[in-house]
Amino acid sequence: METQKKLEGKVAIITGAGSSGPGFGTGKAMSVLFARHGAKVVLADMFADRAEETLKLIQDEGGEASVVVADLTRPPDCQKIVDEALARYGGVDILINNAAYNPSKSLLDTTPEMFQQSLALNLTAPFLLTRAAVPSMIARGGGAIVYITSIAAMRGQGGRGSPAYAAAKKGMEGLMIDIASAYGRDGVRVNCVAPGLISTPMRNAILEKAGLDREKLNLGSRTSVGFEGDAWDIAHAALYLCSADARYVTGHLLPIDGGVTMRCG
Repeated sequence: METQKKLEGKVAIITGAGSSGPGFGTGKAMSVLFARHGAKVVLADMFADRAEETLKLIQDEGGEASVVVADLTRPPDCQKIVDEALARYGGVDILINNAAYNPSKSLLDTTPEMFQQSLALNLTAPFLLTRAAVPSMIARGGGAIVYITSIAAMRGQGGRGSPAYAAAKKGMEGLMIDIASAYGRDGVRVNCVAPGLISTPMRNAILEKAGLDREKLNLGSRTSVGFEGDAWDIAHAALYLCSADARYVTGHLLPIDGGVTMRCG
């Protein structure tokens, strides 16, 4: 029996659509999954080779996608991504704000430049992309926006933390609440997905850079389910929020964390 395609005929923009290393990051997994469900996907990434790898995976499966190389800290590049979707596919139905920068520095080691860079990519760029995409969504009768935040904005990380990342991700929640409230009657739904302990190339590179051994950390033991999640767990959550299955869901923060945020200690 053929699987129902939940995004047939939809146009989706996904930022950070390539993976920073072997395997699947969240943007790559979401891009492939959305294409499998019938969406035409605009793959936005700062690195052409990463986006092209995702494009090949989609095309090999018979899906449709295109690549836009963009630096999301530059406002004109944010507009360029939306313009590509309008020119190539005629509109925008879905926007996934996934691209992220985590300096992974403590308060005393975080420079003002790092803090501003975190805000520029993690918060200002999603604002600019949303601002550019919403008029098309309204014209098409509605749409879905998902901000990929983090449980780092919900609870302390221990150690010395990463305040630049946590602050920007918390700001995304405020952006979500305001826009969901303002444009719900126009058919635009806005939600956040907050990944928890998710094994991705970017996260694993941060651990490696810090000299931490994933096996010794045994991060899965910190969850209620006893194992780490992966990029596909985030992709399926985003698919739900962007599909008709979630037609009554907006202004919602959805942690995908194996129960980490409900635990004490």
